[in-house]
Amino acid sequence: MSQFKKLNTKKYLKTGKVVTPDTIYWKQLSVPTLVKEFGAIDYVDFSPIEPYYFAVTCSVRVQIYNPITKLVVKNLSRFQETAYGGTFRQDGRLLVAGDEQGLVKLFDPSSKNVLRLFKGHKAPVHRAQFTQDLLNIASFSDDRIVKLWDIASEKATLTFAEHEDYIRAGAINPMSPDTLISGGYDGKIKMYDTRTQQVSYSIDHGSPVESLLFLPTGGIFISAGGTEMRVWDAFAGCRLLTKISQHHKTITSLRLGSNGKRLLSGSLDRHVKIYDVATYQTVHTLDFPNAVLSLGVAPDDQTVVAGMVDGLISIQNMEVDRSKDEVTKRSKNKPQPLTSMNIDHDIREGVLPKLSKYDHLLRKYEYVKCLDIVLTPYFARSNPEVTICVMQELIHRKGLHRAIAGRSHEFISRLISFICRFIGEHRFMRVMIDVGMILLDVYAPQFHEFTGELGKDFIRLAGVLRREVKLTYDLLELQGCLELLQTASASSDAVDELIRFVTSENDQLKQSAQAKESSILTV
Repeated sequence: MSQFKKLNTKKYLKTGKVVTPDTIYWKQLSVPTLVKEFGAIDYVDFSPIEPYYFAVTCSVRVQIYNPITKLVVKNLSRFQETAYGGTFRQDGRLLVAGDEQGLVKLFDPSSKNVLRLFKGHKAPVHRAQFTQDLLNIASFSDDRIVKLWDIASEKATLTFAEHEDYIRAGAINPMSPDTLISGGYDGKIKMYDTRTQQVSYSIDHGSPVESLLFLPTGGIFISAGGTEMRVWDAFAGCRLLTKISQHHKTITSLRLGSNGKRLLSGSLDRHVKIYDVATYQTVHTLDFPNAVLSLGVAPDDQTVVAGMVDGLISIQNMEVDRSKDEVTKRSKNKPQPLTSMNIDHDIREGVLPKLSKYDHLLRKYEYVKCLDIVLTPYFARSNPEVTICVMQELIHRKGLHRAIAGRSHEFISRLISFICRFIGEHRFMRVMIDVGMILLDVYAPQFHEFTGELGKDFIRLAGVLRREVKLTYDLLELQGCLELLQTASASSDAVDELIRFVTSENDQLKQSAQAKESSILTV
């Protein structure tokens, strides 16, 4: 008697995330180190010089952390009320911050002394930044005013009052100290030219602006407000280039990474999205335990810091994965076992394969019990590929009709739920369509008897089938449109080639005619 062969269940490829070089790169970030502060983290900024300390603004102080030890090395606490937007100067020697009283304070981080105190705003100053020439400071305040301060004289040299609501975002052009932009809760973005002392452009973001950022070239800047980021061309009259909407809650912070090749956005949805600046496509996502208010990235992505609404600071350092190299070295150095004798034949004792329960039932032709087993939650939810393979085997044996007929309402309802769940899965679609057709063939004469929950299940199955059919037609229409575009593109290329050919032929004919004419005149 021949041995029974167990059912060969297919290993379907699971539709998972596409692994890209960016995914591998950003997964090298270490496990986050969480540090608790007193109050929401308003702003995070990295020093541009080694050892790349970062300043965290929260509550009534600005604390400077060492990214390696994750400990506070300096504490700037010369604030009577809430501090905002502690930012390093481009040479890392000075730090500026605003506060709730409308003051702008300039610190020496090494000595913790206040070097300058700029007074003039009548409302909280949430952001302050150094200009590119290192000689001035631009402050953006809730009194709807942007001021430019001279560091040496401690006086305001320019004042712009163009907004109609709080100003919570600002940026300085990295290539020009004379250009700055501000974003307000009125949804407007203003670009100023300090040479003409006028507003160069005024554009509408469409929602309250939370963050502004120039790309390193200075020709493009990005605004974030609501759930959308917008990319603007500063050289072409602030023309809108594209819109990016990958968050489902307000975007609070923008930062550049990978030396300006990647853009990071933090949001209240607890995610940090990373984009390729060349295509503005999302390449990776970082998850955090709470809403992200601020974000900081060290040069060369050595450290990524996120500040959250509950006062938590997440610190992640970039680590190089050396585990694979160590395993390879160990395997190379491991001595190989030596064989004591040469073996001509290796005779192994035959071991019967262990059959599962559904294989035993298939062997005994007990199709009803076999189908009951594979529709249990263990298989139907965790291992649906086994259920699909058993159903396919029953179809091949022409036994699925017998396994489905005369069943209880509870079983039919369970089978319909399984079909509705997996009929849209491309791996299982063909088998699910066959199972659904057999189910309808078996119970078609009894449809008028089905009432209550079972009747609703069949109605739900009909609705799922209609949606799948509509989706198929929509995809076919899309395919037709793409083929039409492809054909039009190919035909336009052919027409262009024909025009070039005719033009070249005409040129040759003209040249030959001119040559003949000149020869006739010469004669």
